[in-house]
Amino acid sequence: MEVQIPVGNVTLPGKLEIPEDALGLVLFAHGSGSSRHSPRNNQVADYLRQHRLGTLLFDLLTEEEDQIRSNRFDIKLLTNRLASATEWVLEQEQTEALPLGYFGSSTGAASALRAAAKMGERINAVVSRGGRPDLAEQALDQVKAPTLLIVGGKDTQVIQLNEQAYEQLQCEKSLEIVEGASHLFEEPGKLEEVSRLAAEWFEKQLIGQ
Repeated sequence: MEVQIPVGNVTLPGKLEIPEDALGLVLFAHGSGSSRHSPRNNQVADYLRQHRLGTLLFDLLTEEEDQIRSNRFDIKLLTNRLASATEWVLEQEQTEALPLGYFGSSTGAASALRAAAKMGERINAVVSRGGRPDLAEQALDQVKAPTLLIVGGKDTQVIQLNEQAYEQLQCEKSLEIVEGASHLFEEPGKLEEVSRLAAEWFEKQLIGQ
């Protein structure tokens, strides 16, 4: 279902899909230069829906805003947009009662973690794929939601950044290295492994709420 999400003085387009008997809803925070049409995030979202998890993929920026490259790295702006979208979800009849999780990729992982810190107990789980949690450094020790960091085994610099962020997280946490995978998990079967790890994490954390 196509949706329009009002945030401040703009409206962001999104796609909300909820399977029958949904266990929860996962909001996606994409990385810089990406959008709700991201093939990788859509592949993960398809997998999550097969496991009774609803998904919301939406643009964090309008088309005009996205033309300004600095906006793509404005973590504070992106965090506020994600938090506003979360508030919108909590006001919709079909989603208000569902446990919520965030799935962030690349720089979107930083906004997901910062929004999770901001939203507190309303966020039940966070998953980061090839993320930059270090960009959420000041908020990491405030995150309460159980957090899974997934990094490709070939993505050595990002592994180091994730290991540093992992040490700062005070919540339930896990760090998974997908061996043989690069930053975008483009190798055969690697994104499927990310999807499996994410689904297991969300199922564990959202069902327990």
